[in-house]
Amino acid sequence: MLNRRILRIKAFKVLYSYAENPSMTLQEAESCLETSMEATRTLYIFLLGVIPAITGEAARRTEDARNKFNPTEEERNPNMKFVENSLAPLLDQDPDFQKAFGKRKLDWEQYDAFLRSLYESVCSKDWYKEYMSSPERSLREDVKLFTRMFEEEFSGNEALESILEDLSIWWNDDLEYSLTACCDTLRDIALGQRWELPPLFKSQMPSRSRSRKPDDSDRQFVTRLLRTAYSCYGKYSALVADSTSQWDVDRLFVTDIVLIVMGLAEAKAFPDMPLKVTINEYVEISKFYSTPKSRSFVNGILDRLVKKLIGEGEIVKTEIID
Repeated sequence: MLNRRILRIKAFKVLYSYAENPSMTLQEAESCLETSMEATRTLYIFLLGVIPAITGEAARRTEDARNKFNPTEEERNPNMKFVENSLAPLLDQDPDFQKAFGKRKLDWEQYDAFLRSLYESVCSKDWYKEYMSSPERSLREDVKLFTRMFEEEFSGNEALESILEDLSIWWNDDLEYSLTACCDTLRDIALGQRWELPPLFKSQMPSRSRSRKPDDSDRQFVTRLLRTAYSCYGKYSALVADSTSQWDVDRLFVTDIVLIVMGLAEAKAFPDMPLKVTINEYVEISKFYSTPKSRSFVNGILDRLVKKLIGEGEIVKTEIID
């Protein structure tokens, strides 16, 4: 499930916590990393659970309207296409999904106000109206609708972000990635696949190539990355400070220092990793977690220090370095 970009981000966040709290032990850092990684999968499961929840909200709304004292003709004979969608029962009645959802003590019922608001917003959209007016009833059609809901209703939804913030400190910044995972799952279901709890790491997912079996390389990658960054933090952060002597060390942004240390640690821990890939990854991460000027700062200092450490034999790379 987790790719290397998000693994780097999670390791970066843990190292940032260590930079702010130097008493953190390596064992505590690794525990935080493990919790953070598993939290992304939990968020994915929670978001999928909104499908049966909003379907239930629609069913209640429809029944309440039908039981009004003087219902309209439309209320007496409502369009049941959304209420009777075929996707919600697949999740609601799937023992594996319900076990995963219940084990994590997840619950949408307490967020009835959000579900009402979400349903009203969905109903107002042209794509929902087109779905309801189409005579086609199929799993593929239902999947298409809910995929649209994930893509357009959840991204940037302040009410949802507030809910997620209250539920878990680990879900900060994970929403977009988890929504993408949800949409991938819906596409698989549309193709006839049954829901399965996804492996935590991309490298553990079944390969389309019969010659390559799933492995644990992503777990090994992020574990080695964090351990190297943790053990080298003092030495590498001092190098950053020394290489920016024109700056007061107190004026350097901690995020920039941590990103550069992460890049140096990755270059040290993985001789076969192309240097360009490593630098580009941390420059990209800096765009989201640091200042507008950090991109050029991280790029320049990281490139300079890696080449310095290669020259000193501290870092060994198997590629040819220009």
